[in-house]
Amino acid sequence: MGALAGVLALAWVPSPAALVVRLLQLVLLGVALNAVLELVHAEPIRGSAQLGFWLLVISLAFAVWHVMQRFTKGEPKNALALALYRILIPGIFGVWFLAVWELVTAGFGVPRVLLPPPSLVGDAITGSLGILGADFQQTVVRAVIPGFVIGNLAGFAAALAADRWAFLGRGLLPVGNLVSAIPIIGIAPIMVMWFGFDWQSKAAVVVIMTFFPMLVNTISGLRGAGAMELDLMRSIGANHWQAFVRVRLPTALPFIFNALKINSALALIGAIVAEFFGTPIVGIGFRISTEAGRMNMEMVWASIALAAVSGSVFYGLLAVVERRATFWHPSFRRLS
Repeated sequence: MGALAGVLALAWVPSPAALVVRLLQLVLLGVALNAVLELVHAEPIRGSAQLGFWLLVISLAFAVWHVMQRFTKGEPKNALALALYRILIPGIFGVWFLAVWELVTAGFGVPRVLLPPPSLVGDAITGSLGILGADFQQTVVRAVIPGFVIGNLAGFAAALAADRWAFLGRGLLPVGNLVSAIPIIGIAPIMVMWFGFDWQSKAAVVVIMTFFPMLVNTISGLRGAGAMELDLMRSIGANHWQAFVRVRLPTALPFIFNALKINSALALIGAIVAEFFGTPIVGIGFRISTEAGRMNMEMVWASIALAAVSGSVFYGLLAVVERRATFWHPSFRRLS
């Protein structure tokens, strides 16, 4: 309780500009949060927390809110400090989200079958690293990555052809919109029947799901090149492919990366859903469906966490590559 008092005292000091004070606030917040988490698991409080306990939690929440407002008022100028700053803020919010989850489930005595606390999910993760590693390899390495690469390359190639020959564009775009409206649960069983129960059928689902977003976004990007730039290329005698490389492809890059980031989520969702319709005894989707049938919700949430982390890392890597490849784009100029 002394740590919480220190947090509240420092949080209301006017304009604490010193970095040491801000770091001390974070340390005290961590100590206070750990104390509250230990308190909620104590026998008199667990499952029957009273008003006083929740007032304590609300006070801590206000302290976190005030400290985070101080942190977000200005960004550091140093590049390394700025990168750490942008990691720290979401990290603090993530920790607070997990803490609130733990406090609510433990304080109100929520049944584990409805919503297990993060501590039990963490125990399930650490106790099943081998199983989760095999699931990751089956779903992400064998199905998502090959399907993602093939689907995006095929969509990009089809977009180039549709841009070069107008009749292809007029024919492919309506088909793309039609196929994009087909639900995954309609595609997945067919792919399992065609390609079998192993990773090939899941990769086929990923190919279908990623092909048309890449096709549509690439065509939109290629058509977004400015008329003035294209006229300039024609005035210096540039042919179609020279204008494509110098003007149209750079213009389309933001659209292409937008499709890649969208497809990073669609690919993972498609592979996991496809595993519900038949798979070897391994895979994230298989684990979720099997453990849900056993009412082992801690393992279900562990598999969900694995999928979420995998998708976030995949998306983050694409965002880093996008920033390097399209550094000239106005959306990144403020960050340079």
